[in-house]
Amino acid sequence: MLSKKTKYAIKALMVLGRNYGNEPMQIVKIAQEENIPKKFLEQILLEMRNAGILYSKKGAGGGYSLNKAPEDIFLSQVMRLIDGPIALLPCVSLNFYRSCDECIQEHACGIRDTFVEVRNAMLQILNDTSIAHLINKEKELNLNVDEAN
Repeated sequence: MLSKKTKYAIKALMVLGRNYGNEPMQIVKIAQEENIPKKFLEQILLEMRNAGILYSKKGAGGGYSLNKAPEDIFLSQVMRLIDGPIALLPCVSLNFYRSCDECIQEHACGIRDTFVEVRNAMLQILNDTSIAHLINKEKELNLNVDEAN
């Protein structure tokens, strides 16, 4: 399950992505726009700034902005940064591998084999989905809702 922290990180990146190329945005504005607790958002934005995804500017006219184009920030990157492993089992994780305590023969485990396939399918989608893609998808969905009304 996607953690609330990761969901908030993605929502904040979408706000900043829609603002890309403009002045930095203050935390308060991002928090209000996406209904994210300000203190929690501060921690998330700092973590993303430290990872090089965001840029921050202090003082008047300060705030946060994307350090990369929205097309260059992918969900897999954000999820790993905020929550760590994407894989559902530690024995199939690419970046956070750990053998399962109860496993006797990992190479002959049907569970592991199936979850490698799940990981690969999920990673394909997450590696191909950028913040720009999510922003465009949201616009498309809003147009469809407007047309239906």
